[in-house]
Order: sequence, then C-alpha cells, then structure tokens
Amino acid sequence: MSADQQGSRKNAERLFRALLAPACASAQGDGVRFGPEYEEITRLADGTAVRLRLLRPEDRAKLLAGFARLSDESRYARFFTAMPRLPDAIVDRLLHTDGWDHVAIAAEDADAPTATAAGYGIARFIRLEESPDVAEAAVVVVDDMQRRGLGKLLLARLAGAAHERGIARFRAEVLRSNQAVVSLLHDLDHDSHPHFDGPVAVYELALPEHGYEEADHGGLYRFLKFAAEGLQFVFRRLLPERDQPAS
Repeated sequence: MSADQQGSRKNAERLFRALLAPACASAQGDGVRFGPEYEEITRLADGTAVRLRLLRPEDRAKLLAGFARLSDESRYARFFTAMPRLPDAIVDRLLHTDGWDHVAIAAEDADAPTATAAGYGIARFIRLEESPDVAEAAVVVVDDMQRRGLGKLLLARLAGAAHERGIARFRAEVLRSNQAVVSLLHDLDHDSHPHFDGPVAVYELALPEHGYEEADHGGLYRFLKFAAEGLQFVFRRLLPERDQPAS
C-alpha cells in the first residue's frame, strides 16, 4: 500500500470515528439500550434466572472466581494455556472497558444480590482501530453453565450493543481442536470465508441490520448456536505476546 493510500485510509478512519462521536457522547441517553444502567433479568430454558449487565471495575473478585470455575480444557480454549490463575495484567485488561470501543456484558445469578451473585459468563467486543466498523468478539461461560443457551444469549445481547455503536461485523476466533469446531467449519465456510492462523480459525460475521432481535438466521445465528453448545471463543488481543498460540 502506497503512502497516499495509507494516508487516505487513516483519514477515512478519522472521519468514521468523528461520525460516531455524537452517538458515543449520548450513549447514556435515550435510544441506547446497552448503556451504563443496562440491567436485564431473564430465564434460560431450564428455568435458571440470569441477570445481565455491563462489566464493572469492581467485578475483579467475581471475574477471578469465575475463572477458577473453568476447567483446564476451557482455560486452554480461551487463553491457549491451562494457566492456574489469571495474571494481573490480563485481569486489568479484562476490566478496563470504556463502554464504547470495549464493551463487556456479564451474566450472573439473578437470585442473589449483585454484590454476592456468582458469575456465569462474559461476552465482550473490542473495536479494531484499523477497521472501526469491525470488532473482535468473544464469549466465555463457566463449565457448569455451558450448553444451557447462556452463550447464545450473551452473544445476541453483545450483537445488540455493537449495533448501537456502529459496528457492522464481528471478528471471532476459535481453536480448531474439537468436534464442535470441525462442525462449525463445515457449517460456516460458505458464509464467512474464514482464514486460518495456525491452530486458530478466524471468522468475520455481519451483524443483523436491526440488532440482536434479528440474530436468528445466517452465519451469526449458527455462531450463536455453537456458543450455546459450549464453544469457547478466544481473545488474542488481551494476551501477552508470549502466550500467543504456536502455529
């Protein structure tokens, strides 16, 4: 790419961010559902009551407790290593959301007060600086809450929050190491044209035009289905360089 082309691309990105800025400034106002005050209580198909809300800095202990409930397999699928504990640097990154370019929606036990409720899972996105209408997205659900529809619920709400913030596509990454991922590859290739980076399959999926209410068809729907079945998405942007997967 020439210097002129690079300059034009950067100017376009600045313009895109400028167009988004008024919406960002009013994110706490009317018309934005997934703002700082967002809270939703719903029930999964098995009757489990779940409260959804944005992740907060004071959720550090809850995040660590949720990580402790992950199996070694789930930890590896998420972080490329069955690390016994989360390093402080990664915890800081996970909690350092801004509500606009980095959004995280947490799920917890709705039958207990927020201060003491057990955490069930988190879905998050981080907008790509080089492509402001694309965000890397990921979801993690504690093992004993997997395959109940919680992952699908979290990703659907995350799609709604992303849509409100001008994001048109999710980039999702999964390890190609289990049968769920093999099935996903067969099911999604014709829609999303993934590319492969060593052991990781990278997908870009268009969000529904009108938010999560329409996330019931196409490639995104199938991603939601696999999230409900326990598929773990990885988030390399939050990992130190030394923890990146080997090719």
